[in-house]
Amino acid sequence: MPLWLSNFSFWIFFFVSMLEHIFAQNFCPEVTQWLLKDGFHRDLLTRVNLGTVDEGTGNCMVAIKIHLPKGLYVDPYELITLHKHNITEALVVADYVDLEVPEYLAAEIIVLVYMKPDPDCLYCFRAILPLHCRYHQPAEVDGEISVILKSPEILIHCQKSFLSTECLKETKIEAPCSWKIKHNCHWDSMKFQAINRELKLQIPVGLKHHLILVCTGTLVTTILCSGLILSAVFKHGDFLLVHSSL
Repeated sequence: MPLWLSNFSFWIFFFVSMLEHIFAQNFCPEVTQWLLKDGFHRDLLTRVNLGTVDEGTGNCMVAIKIHLPKGLYVDPYELITLHKHNITEALVVADYVDLEVPEYLAAEIIVLVYMKPDPDCLYCFRAILPLHCRYHQPAEVDGEISVILKSPEILIHCQKSFLSTECLKETKIEAPCSWKIKHNCHWDSMKFQAINRELKLQIPVGLKHHLILVCTGTLVTTILCSGLILSAVFKHGDFLLVHSSL
């Protein structure tokens, strides 16, 4: 074979491989996240668009693995209630979640959220997860602190494989098949295109120079209210005197 023909074949093969790689990357799933509501209690809405027209997606299960920083937590009891109402199906990967501990004493939490088909988007899945902000230590100057929520890990479990190998990571993950089914399934970890790579929450915090004022005001208010309650009890309460004889 002439040298020029061999070089020509090489470059044709190279460009075809590059086009296949770009094509596969363009059709890897897209992930979009939104933060709903304001204040200390928010909702995280996540949508995964598989970017495929394969009918096999109907037999797939899609889940997201969310790593919550110490400044955020989920309420396991709230998740049970939401599951009963068929709103959210999520598992907390922890034996115990302290709902009252402040941020500087808390630990990170991993949540596995099982997604449902999105009625507004073909071949899309969505899930909503209630998030709660923890109290932080008082700040020196600024009355707000930022908490960064990074993109989740996308997991998929299908009866047959239809996604490009370019979109699948090499490692498989063992995780519960669903909220009800506790035995493990083999999940594929997916590469994806993050529409927004991270979300930032602004959490209000107290200021250190307000410490004396807040403590004094709280103490005075507590004493005043306790006095009013005791006064009302002695003024309007009925006291039954019981005499006992030996």
